Amino acid sequence: MEVRKPHIKSIPYQEFKDNENLEKITKELNEGGANVIVGSLDQAINWGRSNSLWSLTFGTSCCGIEFMAVGCSRYDFSRFGFEVTRNSPRQADLIMCAGTITNKMAPVFKRLYDEIAEPKYVVAVGGCTISGGPFKKSYNVVRGIDELVPVDVYIPGCPPRPEAILYGMMQLQRKVKVEKFFGGANHKMTSEERAESLAKGGLHGLSNETLAATEKLGKRAPIIVTDVPADFDPQEGLTEE
Repeated sequence: MEVRKPHIKSIPYQEFKDNENLEKITKELNEGGANVIVGSLDQAINWGRSNSLWSLTFGTSCCGIEFMAVGCSRYDFSRFGFEVTRNSPRQADLIMCAGTITNKMAPVFKRLYDEIAEPKYVVAVGGCTISGGPFKKSYNVVRGIDELVPVDVYIPGCPPRPEAILYGMMQLQRKVKVEKFFGGANHKMTSEERAESLAKGGLHGLSNETLAATEKLGKRAPIIVTDVPADFDPQEGLTEE
């Protein structure tokens, strides 16, 4: 039985950076019956990560009830792929902090954040989480969790509507999709980076992502949900014009 080896045309390295040439080759292959999709591995991985964001079960106050409402049948955020909540930080991708953080709870919250594997994210839900809310002048309440960990998305309200939580999570999805995964947020620290991380604060130093993105804890540019768009339908998502 004769076995024919396919002839694969080699592509010069320089042409990999030529988008027009790659599109031409892809078009020729598709016309010949081959199903070929051209893209970067970063985009493929971030597509999967953004649609499978697992949140740590972490509702400390009344905003946790709104988080439960988002998971129920009326809003059903499983359509977006982040319905899975975990009880262990080692199985979670993010902390959705929904409620008040007291000074007594702060070390526990920071420990849970440190135990989440890189890359990891923090979503601050409600006025108490963002700034202390009505307890801002209290002696026992943390005036914003950005004093403890870097925050990626702020969702204000007392409590915020489920639509606002959905919209905030969609913004986090968009942030994940444009990240550099290889050599970016998930890279292993060198000894110099580890020493710099410990010098900049925290019990175990700053995370890879925080160290790479900012010079100071809490100064990374976050996403702030100021208002839910008027054409936002929680049953269908954002409507495109």
